[in-house]
Amino acid sequence: MGKIRPGMLSEEAPDADGVSAGISPHNGENGFPACKRTPKISAAAAAEDEVSFLKSELEKYRRITSNIDEFLWSLTSEDGVEDVFYTESIKKVTGYTAEEVINMPGRGLALVHAADAFAVRKQLTDFENDPLQKTLRLQYRILNKSQETLWLKEEISAERDARGRIKCWDGIVLNITELKKTEEVLRKSQENLTGLNEAKDRFISIISHDLRAPFTSILGFAEILLFEQSLPEAEKHEYLNYIYESSQSQLKLVNYLLDWSRLQTGSVKFVPQRLKATTIVYNCVSSLTGNAIRKNIEIKVNVPESISIQADEKLITQAVTNLLSNAIKFTEENKSIEVTVNNFKKGFIEFTVKDEGVGISDANKRKIFHFDQKFSSEGTKGEKGTGLGLTLVKEIVEKHGGDIWFYSETGKGSEFHFIIPEAPNIVLLVEDDPPARSLWVKLVKKALPDFEIIETSNGYEAIGIIQEKVPSLVITDHSMPLMNGIQLIESMRKRDESNKIPVIVVAGTLTEELMEKYYVLGAEAILAKPVDVKEFMDALSVLIR
Repeated sequence: MGKIRPGMLSEEAPDADGVSAGISPHNGENGFPACKRTPKISAAAAAEDEVSFLKSELEKYRRITSNIDEFLWSLTSEDGVEDVFYTESIKKVTGYTAEEVINMPGRGLALVHAADAFAVRKQLTDFENDPLQKTLRLQYRILNKSQETLWLKEEISAERDARGRIKCWDGIVLNITELKKTEEVLRKSQENLTGLNEAKDRFISIISHDLRAPFTSILGFAEILLFEQSLPEAEKHEYLNYIYESSQSQLKLVNYLLDWSRLQTGSVKFVPQRLKATTIVYNCVSSLTGNAIRKNIEIKVNVPESISIQADEKLITQAVTNLLSNAIKFTEENKSIEVTVNNFKKGFIEFTVKDEGVGISDANKRKIFHFDQKFSSEGTKGEKGTGLGLTLVKEIVEKHGGDIWFYSETGKGSEFHFIIPEAPNIVLLVEDDPPARSLWVKLVKKALPDFEIIETSNGYEAIGIIQEKVPSLVITDHSMPLMNGIQLIESMRKRDESNKIPVIVVAGTLTEELMEKYYVLGAEAILAKPVDVKEFMDALSVLIR
C-alpha cells in the first residue's frame, strides 16, 4: 500500500477531463483512511457558465420588453463623456430604433410635440437645477415615425453626486394614448350629460308653464258658464269654443310629450319595414285635406311610384304629418304647398315639404329642433301650436338614422328636408332544387333587373338572411327538407308581426287545405309546379309595385 505524503489531502490535480479534483479523507476498509475525489469547476468554466446565464437572462428581458408598450432609458455622464441607452421596445412605441433616437439632436426631446416642448424642457431644467429633487413625472405628446400623435407618461429618477449634480439619469416611458382617448370620451360624455340635464331643466320649466297657463283661462270661462245663467247664447258659444280649442291644444301637447318621452327612453316599438313613399305621403295629405280646404291651399305632390323607404310606418307618418300640418298652419289662404320625394344619395331618400308661408325669423331659427328652447306662434288664421312638433320630427328622423334641415326666409316661406334609408331591393329565393332555383333567378332578373338576388337551399338559412337583410320579397318552395314553406312563413311572421314582407309560394301539389293554410299565414301568391312563366311574372310585378 502506498504512503500518504504530507499535504496530499489538500492537493488538487486535474483529472483526465481537465476538471480539478480535491482529495478528502474518509474511513476505508479496515479503518484505514482512504482518498475520495471531489469534482470542482475551474474558473474559466465558471465564467463561461456565468456568461451563458447572463445571456439567457438578457434574452428573457428583451423578449418581455419588446412585447410591452413602454421602454426604459438611462444616461450616465462622467468626465464630460455621456453613455446613453434605450431598450429595444422604444421602436414599438415611437417607430424609431434606439440608434435613430440617440443620433437625433436632443435625442428623445426631438420627438416631443411642439405644443408640449417648452413645458417639458422647463420641467427638466428645473428638475436638474434643484439638488433636492430625485424624481420627476411628466405627461406629454410626441409625434411618432408615422407622424401620429401619441400620449406618453414618463417617470425619471436621478442619482446625484455630493454637490447635487446629476451623474446618472434613469427613466421609464409608458404609452398612455388609449387611456387619454378613454379620458377624452368620458370628459365629452360628462359634458354632454351636464348639457342634457341643464337643457331638460329648462325644458321642464317651459313645459310646466305651458301646461299650467291655459287652465287659468279654461277654469275662468268654465266658472262664468256655470254661474252666469243669463249670458247670451253667442257669448256662451264663444266661451265653450275657447275651452274646446284650449283643451284640444293641451291634449296635443300632452300626446307630443308622451311620444317624445317614449322615443327618448326607447319604449316605442321601432319596426322598420319596406314602405311605398307614395302611400305614406298621400295618407298624410288625405288626413289634412280638411285643413287645407278651409284655407283654399293647394297641396302639390311629386313622388315617384318606384321609391320605397325602410321605415317605421307609424313614426314616419307622424313626421310627415307634422311637417305638412305646420306648412298649412303658416301658409296664407289661396297659396300652395309642395311635397316632393327623391333619391338623395346611395341608400337614402329625401323628403321635402315646401310652403309659401310667413317664414321663420332669424331669432327663431336657432330654436328649431331644440326642446329646451321651445317656441310656438299662431298660424295665419290663429291656429294654435305646441312648439314640440318639429322636435318630435327630428327625434323620429334620427331614430331612422337620417338627418333633417331647413331653409326659411321671412315673408317668403320655409322648406324642410329630411332623409331616411331607402328600402333595400332584395329578392330571397328559397329552393333546394338547383335547376328550379336557376329558373327562378332568370325570371327574377328579367322582371326586376335592379334587384339583388340572394339564394339559399333551406328555411333555416333563409330566416337568418331575412333577419339581417329584410328582403323586399321572399319566393319559397313548399316541400323542403328540415323546414317546409309553412314552417318558414310561421317563423317569419313571429319576427315580422306587421307581415310586410310579401311571400310567393311554389308547390308541387296544391290542395285547397294547403292553399288555405298559406293564405291564413299571409302568403300573397301560391303557384303550382311546373310554374307558368306569365303567372309568375305577373305576381312579381304586382307584389313589388
